[in-house]
Amino acid sequence: MTIPATSRDTTTPTTDIAAARGAGGALVEFRDLRRSFGTTRALDGLTLTLQPGEMVALLGPSGCGKTTALRVLAGMETVDSGQVLVDGGDLRGVPTRRRDMGMVFQNYSLFPNMTALDNVAFGLRVRGRNNAARRARAGELLDMVGLAERATRYPHQLSGGQQQRVALARALAIEPRVLLLDEPLSALDAKVRLQLREQIRTLQTRLGTTTLFVTHDQEEALSMADRVGVMRGGRLEQIATPGELYARPSTAFVAEFVGTMNRLPAEVVPGGIRVLGQVITPVDVAGRSVGATVDALIRPEGLTAEPVEHGSGIVAHKTFLGGTTRLSVLLSEELTVQVDSPSVHAARLTIGESVDITARDTQVLVADPTGPSTLR
Repeated sequence: MTIPATSRDTTTPTTDIAAARGAGGALVEFRDLRRSFGTTRALDGLTLTLQPGEMVALLGPSGCGKTTALRVLAGMETVDSGQVLVDGGDLRGVPTRRRDMGMVFQNYSLFPNMTALDNVAFGLRVRGRNNAARRARAGELLDMVGLAERATRYPHQLSGGQQQRVALARALAIEPRVLLLDEPLSALDAKVRLQLREQIRTLQTRLGTTTLFVTHDQEEALSMADRVGVMRGGRLEQIATPGELYARPSTAFVAEFVGTMNRLPAEVVPGGIRVLGQVITPVDVAGRSVGATVDALIRPEGLTAEPVEHGSGIVAHKTFLGGTTRLSVLLSEELTVQVDSPSVHAARLTIGESVDITARDTQVLVADPTGPSTLR
């Protein structure tokens, strides 16, 4: 597969998520959104559809436009041009408070002088629900997030993870058409993040709420979302299911941003490429002439390392990951590759040992060369 200069896939998933989860969620559409801040283009023609009940994660580096997109949907930011529609209705001019959207931020934003129950019930109070109804609903949501016994606690009496669960319950209490998650787990430690992302996903699936999730953490995006959109420079590089995004990235940026990717010098040969001294076919080289220099992009699991007396590389480092061990292999002073090897096999390799690196018969992506570099 050759990586083109740009690629934008705004197709909807093949699975009918709305039918699978019920029709509780809303259809959300971004149509050619453009937004600039001075000379900085935060959104550059963003077009994206979220199906009812679907969770979509926007993933990308800082400044790529993902948070701006979420704020536009929330009504906290305007656009220079383009449309945002929910269930076919244009939200232009509709204030945040009238958009029926629940929001969860990374800093919790709980009212310090209110108990957990009162925090969750706050949105219902603003909407005029009577005291009995809002307390019953708030209690139900606290039970959903496992905090029923802490209903009378104040935010300072709760851990960070518990506060974030209260914030999630508060966002869901109003039965929003859309749930917006803005880096909700980034302030938490690793164990709590893992627990909460599983809980958020379970609740979202159960309730069928259309959800836009913004994160810079690819592990969170790939583990939680139905589809992941990778953004760069205000544009959507690719949107696809987590498996497709990992296995079939459509641009060099996506390939190297999502997961770990080795970039190796290669040469075009008839029907494929020569890399690491071996010919791999078939490989789509997009009309490049035989003999042309390209870069081959290969995942760590697409390489093997075998001990030999005078191999192509030297084992520089080993990282035990359970059933798999990641080997850092020095091919030259300028190039180090990562190889995922079964731990049983890797245990026989020692630091400084000579190995031969070969590519498996696996999908190899071809990109224009960027010059000598180590793995990013």
